[in-house]
Amino acid sequence: MANKKQKADSCCTSPDDLVDRFQVEAIVSVDERGQMVLPKEVREKIDIRSGGKLAIISMKKQGSACCMVLFKADDMVDMVKSMLGPLLGEIKK
Repeated sequence: MANKKQKADSCCTSPDDLVDRFQVEAIVSVDERGQMVLPKEVREKIDIRSGGKLAIISMKKQGSACCMVLFKADDMVDMVKSMLGPLLGEIKK
């Protein structure tokens, strides 16, 4: 039951008040191999552990990527299911 409640309360499921939810958590550097490190405080805050998967979503402006957002991959799957589930239900009818 707690797991269902946790999924329902995910910050990634509703666009309401999105502007108020954004916050700069850290500024990271990219090394010569294109790698960056998420600070420990950020990893702990959003419960990312070694081997965890992140989805990178880019937003484009005038054909070029101007912004990227990271989502925990598990949350991304839940978002897609919640958006497509009702649509797929309508298609089956």
